[in-house]
Amino acid sequence: QVRLVESGGGLVQAGGSLRLSCVVSGVSFSLYNMGWYRQAPGKRRELVAGITDGGMANYADSVKGRFTISRDNARDTVYLQMNTLKPGDTAIYYCNEDRAQIRWNWGQGTQVTVSS
Repeated sequence: QVRLVESGGGLVQAGGSLRLSCVVSGVSFSLYNMGWYRQAPGKRRELVAGITDGGMANYADSVKGRFTISRDNARDTVYLQMNTLKPGDTAIYYCNEDRAQIRWNWGQGTQVTVSS
């Protein structure tokens, strides 16, 4: 069974930075495209960044130039470096496979709160 454990969230002032981590177990991590998603109160969960099994990254327009996704296949971990944070980035952040039909259960996520 796949297990996703996110960490690294917190409270930060606008303009600050955070680095999120997600450890994936139960699958051959290196074979999967991975994504970071977020869900703000009252909004649908959205994909903000994805990285292919080969390391190619893509981003939502709202975070392009501020967020960087990376992966360490030796550690079965995907990261999200978030810089120049804005109050609009406040959400619970989750990782999962980057796929139209997600097959894995969601983890508990990690809360990111950006104060103005």
